[in-house]
Amino acid sequence: MAGQTGLIIPGFSWNCNNFARKQDAVIENLTNHIRKFCPIEAEKIHLLESYFEHRTYRKKEVLLSEGQRCHEKYFIVKGCVHLYYLKQNGVEQTTDFALENWWTSDFMAFQTGSMAQFSIRAVETTQVLCITANSQRELLKQVPELNAYFHLVFQKAYAASQIRFRLLYEFSKEELYRNFYEQFPQFVQRVPQYLLASFLGFTPEYLSEIRKKYLS
Repeated sequence: MAGQTGLIIPGFSWNCNNFARKQDAVIENLTNHIRKFCPIEAEKIHLLESYFEHRTYRKKEVLLSEGQRCHEKYFIVKGCVHLYYLKQNGVEQTTDFALENWWTSDFMAFQTGSMAQFSIRAVETTQVLCITANSQRELLKQVPELNAYFHLVFQKAYAASQIRFRLLYEFSKEELYRNFYEQFPQFVQRVPQYLLASFLGFTPEYLSEIRKKYLS
């Protein structure tokens, strides 16, 4: 409407600035993580925000469903999610978790754009930065230095996965829990016992027995 171009809404400017600061803080988590692995010029850091979508998922809300076509991967800003699949007997099998500063997706499906073989669900209220496969390809053209970042991050994650599989074969169930508890004590407190039991290959009842014995 004519004459309203300069209209000032009380509190609107403050709200916009506050929202911008929150967005900056969210993307800062990712930029700080990138800088731990590779140097990147400040002007290129500013390009990141346009390629990512900031989302918040409620506790138990699903980010990705098994059988759904996977186009996205997620950087965990705050919170925790678990990766799982549905076994033939209808029981959910947890295969992985992702906490702050971890990436998660069905990576094979993300790479090929195929149907996901895993689901991802929020264990607690979780903030993520989400990027699509197409956006990632464009981002890597604009900022090729990020190829080194993704390579190093996923190389580290794969190494951790190798160690985990060795422990699964080498340790007794009690030793496996003890090792996990000593390595990630705060994580054990955050994750529901039934999910931790699934991840470690225990029944919830057996895990409860081990916890009582270990903590006594």
